[in-house]
Amino acid sequence: MQSRLCIPCTASLPRLPADRCRICALPLTSGTVCGGCIQHPPAYDSVSAPFAYAFPVDSLIHGLKYGGNLSIAPLLADALAGISPPRVDALIPLPLAPGRLRERGFNQAQELARIAGGKLGIRVMPHACRKVADTPPQAALPWKERAGNIRGAFVCDADLRGMRVAIVDDVMTTGATLNELARNVKRAGAVHVSGWIVARTPRT
Repeated sequence: MQSRLCIPCTASLPRLPADRCRICALPLTSGTVCGGCIQHPPAYDSVSAPFAYAFPVDSLIHGLKYGGNLSIAPLLADALAGISPPRVDALIPLPLAPGRLRERGFNQAQELARIAGGKLGIRVMPHACRKVADTPPQAALPWKERAGNIRGAFVCDADLRGMRVAIVDDVMTTGATLNELARNVKRAGAVHVSGWIVARTPRT
């Protein structure tokens, strides 16, 4: 993987610890599955993420997502491509609502999926799913309200029968968005759904 950062800067990026939940990637002090995933198993099967959502990764994601700096996308996509996640048949970028897409001008998840998929030789399906509800941004809501905010927001149009699919996104906090889309992807026939996420926000 050719980095667009110098070696010391790359080494200083906030990596997730090795001890983490094998389903949601939440850092753990013991065991292999966190209490949340045991009590309420999510629709997705696993999450792979190279980074913790902390400085300077948070600033890089913010620059891509809200600053429109597309030159950051290859750096983050390189990290996704280098984490050796489970084998998948296709990548599905987390879709944006039409209004948000017009406002931003691009879907950062689609850019990440396009680059990572190209490096790994994995099919990208940017139009497999749609966001049909223009919901308030998840980041603006308390954690407990996020699952309700995103419920019913996605539709999957593709036939995914028998496929192993990875959903690509930039940040995972509660996992509510990933869980809602994974539920729809499995309804479309996918047999395994993983999340390929650039940065995981630890619970505090």
